[in-house]
Order: sequence, then structure tokens, then C-alpha cells
Amino acid sequence: MLTAEHRLRHRDDFTVAFRAGRRAGTRRLVLHWAATDRAHPTRVGFVVSKAVGGSVLRHRTQRRLRHLAAARLTSLPLEGGLLVVRALPGAAEATSAELGADVDRGLQRLGLVPGG
Repeated sequence: MLTAEHRLRHRDDFTVAFRAGRRAGTRRLVLHWAATDRAHPTRVGFVVSKAVGGSVLRHRTQRRLRHLAAARLTSLPLEGGLLVVRALPGAAEATSAELGADVDRGLQRLGLVPGG
């Protein structure tokens, strides 16, 4: 689970990640990354819109993504990063393994983790 200090909660931080950051897309996800000059731990936020499905599907998808992001948090830069994971409609039907592969692929495309 993501601790409170690693959760992205404020609208302004999401805006920074979307507008000033880099973006990498996969079949089911789009990852937005912005390195900031502020001294805070790397934080992760999620956007799961109604296009993904009803309330139950959206919350299930977000919980699965939160779990996957927490497991990969140690491989991200330790300070100053904002990562937003945006789910596309295909994320609702994907398995956790498929979502994990998409998260890994997106992080590699952003240059945050080594490829391979």
C-alpha cells in the first residue's frame, strides 16, 4: 500500500505532471512523470475515469494500480518526482499481470527504470 507521504492528492500536482511532465502510453495505461525541484518523496497519483466503467470497476482498477505502483516505488527516483497513472478503458478487463507489464513498460519508456 502507498503510504500517505507517497500519495499524490492535490490538483496542482496532477496539473504539473500533466502539463510539464513527460508521457508514455501503453495499451491500457498512460504514465505521466514530472521531476520537480521540491524536496518531497516521489508521489504517485491515479486517474480512472468513467470511460473505464462503473464505480465498482473504477475502484477495483485503482486498487490494483495502487498495489502495482507501491511495489515499484523503490525503483523510482527517491525525491522530487510526480507520477500519475491514467487508466484507459482496456484497464478494467486486464489482469494484474497485464497491468503490471504495462506499468513496467511505461516506466522504461520514461527512462525511470532500466529496460530489459
